[in-house]
Amino acid sequence: MSARDVVVTGAGLLTSSGIGVDAGLAALLGETAPVLDYDRFAPFPVHPACEVDFGAQIPKKSDLRQMEPWQKLGVFAAGLALDDAGLKDDASLKSAMSLIVSAGGGERDFEVDGQILTGLREAENPGAYLNERLMSDVRPTLFLAQLSNLLAGNIAIVHGVTGASRTFMGEEQAGVDAVRVAHARIRAGQADIVLVGGSFNAERPDSLMLYEMGGMLWKRPFASVWDRPAQGGGFILGSGGAFLMLEARESAQRRGARFSARVDAVAADLTRRQPGAAARSLESLWSAVAPGPDALVVSGATGARERTFEERAALDRLAPGARILATQDAFGHLMEGQFPAGIALAAALIARGEAPEAVVTSVGHQRGEGLVRLSRADQGAE
Repeated sequence: MSARDVVVTGAGLLTSSGIGVDAGLAALLGETAPVLDYDRFAPFPVHPACEVDFGAQIPKKSDLRQMEPWQKLGVFAAGLALDDAGLKDDASLKSAMSLIVSAGGGERDFEVDGQILTGLREAENPGAYLNERLMSDVRPTLFLAQLSNLLAGNIAIVHGVTGASRTFMGEEQAGVDAVRVAHARIRAGQADIVLVGGSFNAERPDSLMLYEMGGMLWKRPFASVWDRPAQGGGFILGSGGAFLMLEARESAQRRGARFSARVDAVAADLTRRQPGAAARSLESLWSAVAPGPDALVVSGATGARERTFEERAALDRLAPGARILATQDAFGHLMEGQFPAGIALAAALIARGEAPEAVVTSVGHQRGEGLVRLSRADQGAE
């Protein structure tokens, strides 16, 4: 069986810039200003999730009550993608649809954490005390934090997507691999339709603390991601969710669906973080996906100093004169959701006629690199 064309038939995006791909595009193109909150987590700015009625995609209050923000963001974005693809009410296709999610470890119960840490200081036997409190105070289904595959489970429950499901963990690279596997399965005929994406809640003190301990956060007034390395570097975390409906061309044509772009190639790498490694990785990946000279670039650059320096230098060599847009400048860093968000925006730009082809980049703030090439797709036969 020859490899099949993979097309984008739906996209759902929720970020600080608003609900839907059009809101994300407006921010990416500089038509609207980035939305930031400088006060709640000072000195760390964040791009907060926009105001949203989650009930529009998650109608049962009982479902909403048991989800933390990262899950609500993801389930909402997945519902938007289903709507965009015209599949929300197609129970038959949803029952066969594959689901691939990229997600972190979920959110902790800060109140319980605080109580345990307070009591631990005065406990006669700290080890026994800690074990007892963990067993009795932390919900047994969640243990120390919400499990990453709860997002996939809630998408299945709320939206009825009940085919094969898998979850990837590993920050930015989780998003790259989720898309890479979805694309490969459709190309190989192992799936016809895959709902793929991720979500991230930036408005969490624990996340901010962890990334600050690694010296990764930007603590100054907003500046373009390309300007930050010269001032020490750093990223601004953003809350949001991004999901894509990837589909075999013949499946889309069979049900009369329109598609925004074709996903031609996805490539991933995992280099050792040594000087020049990220640039060499991008050059190798660029050769693998083989974009043409007129490709537009949607970059997921984080702003982390060395990685961002190297990415920009590599792009300037590989695609001199190319139009380069950075998702970090539009709505911050969505971590696991950044790569799917970039693809959603790149596909929309192609559909608008902004470019015949686009490349989306991901260079992880610590490890992992990925590229995808998309192109204009004729709605007719292959």
